[in-house]
Amino acid sequence: QVQLVESGGGLVQAGGSLRLSCAASGRTFFSYGMGWFRQAPGKEHEFVAGTSWDGGNTYYTDSVKGRFTISRDKAKNAVYLQMNSLKPEDTAVYYCAANRWTVAGTLQHNEYWGQGTQVTVSS
Repeated sequence: QVQLVESGGGLVQAGGSLRLSCAASGRTFFSYGMGWFRQAPGKEHEFVAGTSWDGGNTYYTDSVKGRFTISRDKAKNAVYLQMNSLKPEDTAVYYCAANRWTVAGTLQHNEYWGQGTQVTVSS
């Protein structure tokens, strides 16, 4: 059974940092792009960051560029999201996703995704 399990969420003050982790299991993700999405209260899911299947390319939504960094450890089937200079508008449930070759732009269009981890940024 394929599972993506996120961890590392929590409550942090504005300007602080968090590091999210996503552990994937149940198959090899060697040829899969992996990424992060988020959903704020009352809003649709939003793409945050992604990395290509080989880790050679990374991409971000404009609002997090320069503050968030995505990385992956293929040997551990894991992907991470380092979030710095957090803002209250970053408050959301963050989801990890995986899709063959590259992450799809919509969460539900990816082959796999996790249950999410809550990130709350206080002002």
